[in-house]
Amino acid sequence: MEFRVISLPAFKAASSGVDVNFDFSPTGILGKFNDYFSSIRPSARDSFRPRDFLYFDEEKQGMVWMWALSEEMDPGENEVIDFDGGYYLTYAYKDGDEETNGRLYGEALKYIEESEIFDLDVRPNHYAMGHIITPAEVIEAQGWAQMETFIPIKLKVK
Repeated sequence: MEFRVISLPAFKAASSGVDVNFDFSPTGILGKFNDYFSSIRPSARDSFRPRDFLYFDEEKQGMVWMWALSEEMDPGENEVIDFDGGYYLTYAYKDGDEETNGRLYGEALKYIEESEIFDLDVRPNHYAMGHIITPAEVIEAQGWAQMETFIPIKLKVK
């Protein structure tokens, strides 16, 4: 498997906060956050890159969804957090195919472990994340979405 290595910049983000119930229903923490950021229409300059990322907070044992804010975006009633950015090893799979995701995640971790230049960079508020990369119109037309996973890495100290 070939993986991509990308760099995400540091940014301010609106955050759902931790949801230990993993509740994506319209009344749940994650469902309400989905409604919040789905109503935002980024300017043309901000619409070309991923803005939302979903991750599992290992310390608090819950899901967190964040939306990268630009200066003119309203965070609503959501907490604003600072995202550190950094290097990420990424791969994509069909959303919902947890068997493939698990296999690719294992391959990615092995690749990082065996790498002479990368180390895993998991730390508080810096975890593996996911983002749906398929445009909404394409999801509707084909009936499924592609998910990209972002695993935090750093250069090995020499």
